[in-house]
Amino acid sequence: MTKAGPDQDDPERVQRRLQMADIARLAGVSTSTVSRALSHSPLVNEETRTRIQELAGSLRYSVNVAAQNLRMKQNRTVSVLIPFDRATRQPLSDPFLLAMLGTLADALTEQGYEMLLSRIGTDEFGAAAAPFDTGRAIGIIMVGQWGRHQQLNEMAARKLPIVVWGAQLPNQLYCCIGSDNVSGGRIATEHLIGKGRRRIAFLGDIALPEPQQRYLGYCEALAAHGIEFDPQLQVSVPFLSQGGIEGVQALAERGVAYDAVFACSDLLAMSAVDALRSRGIGVPDEVAIVGYDDIALAALSHPRLTTVRQPIDVAGKALVAALLSLVQGHAPVSRQLPTELIVRAST
Repeated sequence: MTKAGPDQDDPERVQRRLQMADIARLAGVSTSTVSRALSHSPLVNEETRTRIQELAGSLRYSVNVAAQNLRMKQNRTVSVLIPFDRATRQPLSDPFLLAMLGTLADALTEQGYEMLLSRIGTDEFGAAAAPFDTGRAIGIIMVGQWGRHQQLNEMAARKLPIVVWGAQLPNQLYCCIGSDNVSGGRIATEHLIGKGRRRIAFLGDIALPEPQQRYLGYCEALAAHGIEFDPQLQVSVPFLSQGGIEGVQALAERGVAYDAVFACSDLLAMSAVDALRSRGIGVPDEVAIVGYDDIALAALSHPRLTTVRQPIDVAGKALVAALLSLVQGHAPVSRQLPTELIVRAST
């Protein structure tokens, strides 16, 4: 009886060998030369290496250097990517991003891994795979989807080990960890309604998945209490410190009356408080305000901010656990973490 070789037990390895043979045939070189070129070996001249890499790209082939390093216990690095929109460029100093990075760093350190931090434009998501493809990292944690759901699905389809912080979306192929945004939007709005507010403004960019789901929860709460939805009360603003100021300015220009604001981040909510005060409008007496995230500054602002808490400490551990599970060949399940209303003085 003939003993099965390792390739017979590993269909993926057989497929990889076939793909490498295809590249070798098209390039007119040996498979060993292809292997060296894709591993950036100096033994292959630059012209041949470039030609082979271009062929590999056209065939959607990449060397899993990171997986090889992991088996050899050499690579203990995880790539953490923070996307940004070039038009608004949310700074890395944003309190929510800093809190998320802190919990990710702690979770990775606990598991004996290092963090490779990078920023990437939302218009260049195709480069997100580079840290993995070049063997610099065993996998990727991306903080935010930024409306690039289809591109993230394509990355997952090519077996890129990637886990994303964001919203649960239809036909999602990639593992996603995020908070229950719909519930968060609902409990924030219901709290304001419970305080007797009926003209509730919404600040947040609903073109993005997470604010869009918070907006859905907001609309559900209004409908459940028989409050007519007014599109004039919805203002799309970016996640920037001036976003709350721009939102209050837009509401003033529209001439609409409102007695409450639900903002899609604490930073938006706190800047909205400042904008209202500069207009002589009292918070919470005239306008009550609820934020989102529960960053550390929310409990120190004046007035102290009522907000929807995202479990950021749990998020870091969940993202790291999901990625390490994926790297080890398992299929981690996407998770939607619970949100909680934290009531303070701004309402």
